[in-house]
Amino acid sequence: MDQERATFEKQMEENAYVLDFLPYGKSDDPRRQPVIQLIGEKFFTILEAYPKMGVTFSVGERVYVGKGERDKIASIKGRIFFNDLTSASRSSLHDVITKIISLREQEFVDFFNRSGPINIRVHQLELIPGIGKKIMSSIIEERAKKPFESFMDIEKRIHVNRLPDFLAQRVEEELQGSKYYLFVRPARYR
Repeated sequence: MDQERATFEKQMEENAYVLDFLPYGKSDDPRRQPVIQLIGEKFFTILEAYPKMGVTFSVGERVYVGKGERDKIASIKGRIFFNDLTSASRSSLHDVITKIISLREQEFVDFFNRSGPINIRVHQLELIPGIGKKIMSSIIEERAKKPFESFMDIEKRIHVNRLPDFLAQRVEEELQGSKYYLFVRPARYR
């Protein structure tokens, strides 16, 4: 395993966004302990955590989940899989991912400036819903003239709308399991 991959594997989420808060726990948990479902800000890791006593959460709220002193989270239960999400978490997932993408806009714009082929048949850009060969060619042509500066710049020069929405769809696909991963740290599926 190379150095960069090893470093990537050791990195953990520092902050996460609330997908669902179950103050009375999950129905299949005999302890009925309050639990919160979260999605990580950096790697889109889906987590379950135990909140501190008396704390409430709202969907889309950003909370610290790193190794230091946490203000609202008592402990991290662990990583969970897409299929373990509650229906409320699944309902809020797209909006929360879109929010994260918008806050990390420059990183995603850099993806459009740097992306390349995966193999001779597939380009990274083609994995984004809403981007086919024609739009991919336009993106490559335009970025050769001048690198993109923002989502608005890409949308204006390529004549495509809803870029954060398309990226959020791709993240959701990767969370459910994918052959290729662009934005999500792959989980070891059971």
